[in-house]
Amino acid sequence: MTVEASVTIPGETTSRVALTTGAVELLDTLWLIHGPLMFHQSGGCCDGSSPMCYPAGEFITAEADVLLGVLDITAGAQGREDAATATNDDGPRLIEFWMSREQFEYWRHTHLTIDVVPGRGSGFSVEAPEGKRFLIRSRLMG
Repeated sequence: MTVEASVTIPGETTSRVALTTGAVELLDTLWLIHGPLMFHQSGGCCDGSSPMCYPAGEFITAEADVLLGVLDITAGAQGREDAATATNDDGPRLIEFWMSREQFEYWRHTHLTIDVVPGRGSGFSVEAPEGKRFLIRSRLMG
């Protein structure tokens, strides 16, 4: 099962980003620790093509970035007793996925699925202390 992002690019009708079940589960845990989250994909240094997950607003986006989609992990929190009480928030859990405009020019024909694997990624991404890291699986959009 995957969670597809909402479409955010004007004129498009197909989602560009999705989450695997494992990614949703890890994001739910990270939301309890850090509160609202966001992703940024730069394609630069520090893990190259690994998406970086930050507390929402901690990474400042600008005209040099493209919002590829908004992922809703609310369903992942349903049924967890501690979900609403730990964050004092039972509202939607929406996670924006941003990419640098320059990187988007290279990846504009791909659909990105965020997955999680064992191992430590960058120290900048909030999942690093969990002994897991996010990674992108891509396929051509058709």
